[in-house]
Amino acid sequence: MESLTKRHLTADQLDSLLRADAGLGCRLEDEMTDGWFNSVYRVRLDDGRPAVVKVAPPPGAAVLRYERGILATEAMVYRQLAKLPAGAVPAPELLVAGEEFIALSVLDGVSWDKAGDRPTPDDTTALRRELGAITARLHTIAPEHGHFGYPAAESALSAPDWRTAFTSMVEALLDDADRWQSPLGVPPGDIRTLVAEGGQALAEVTEPRLVHFDLWPGNIFVDPAGPRITGLIDHERAFWGDPAAELVSLAFGGGTSPDSDLVAGYTEAGGRLDFGPSLEHRLALYHLYLGLLLVVECGPRGYGPDHLAMWRGQFDESLTRVRALV
Repeated sequence: MESLTKRHLTADQLDSLLRADAGLGCRLEDEMTDGWFNSVYRVRLDDGRPAVVKVAPPPGAAVLRYERGILATEAMVYRQLAKLPAGAVPAPELLVAGEEFIALSVLDGVSWDKAGDRPTPDDTTALRRELGAITARLHTIAPEHGHFGYPAAESALSAPDWRTAFTSMVEALLDDADRWQSPLGVPPGDIRTLVAEGGQALAEVTEPRLVHFDLWPGNIFVDPAGPRITGLIDHERAFWGDPAAELVSLAFGGGTSPDSDLVAGYTEAGGRLDFGPSLEHRLALYHLYLGLLLVVECGPRGYGPDHLAMWRGQFDESLTRVRALV
């Protein structure tokens, strides 16, 4: 999927960008087309190391409010992961970071969505349990400042409590929806009411934790030769919030119910998920938030009607789900 936010650079432009910001140039080997927001290139750095370079949209590009500065969020996450015990949360190493790019080490394996008929069903069971354990270790990371919300975006999208921060996150998307005239099919006031009605459930979350919020199979690398996760990528959507919100994107790759392999791995590694009415209500709100995000981003990214219709269907399902709880 091609996006209007992607910035296509020549080999000379990419080399100059790295050299100006980091004093280290590169040789372009390939442009990787999988990304939906940043441009991604496989390069060989001047010191001989292979690397993947992610380049932010050009200055002045139309982006959503939460997307302002999110490349800095991804760099922050890699620095946080590097502080954990080796292998706790496998991920690329942050090699170089500039204002407009980050350079990462190259992961072994392939993204899970491209693994074909590997892994086998038995491998998948093992991988989902491993993914649950990795996610639990990811959720041990807490912010130094104690605030909830987006780390690198405008200060209006963070707050000392989760209810306020999440409400602000939704409000920012509704502002973006108005700016891009997104076809939500529902008055914004109805969405505000649904979020407000879930306020008590949101208020039960009192400790912010790092939430990736984009752990679909395309962002999980696996070893096709055996059941092993080699790394998590694309941490740019991460926020400080409710660990349970992680289940929303994890559901794209398999079950997330209390008796699922993923939750078994999560709890065995020390993670805690108190399944019950409150968590169910919060999950419905997080599904609503992601559905809203996916519809609204179609505007600035220039996605076509088929893509928009797909995400509108998911958004409509999330509306039905949260309405059933109030």
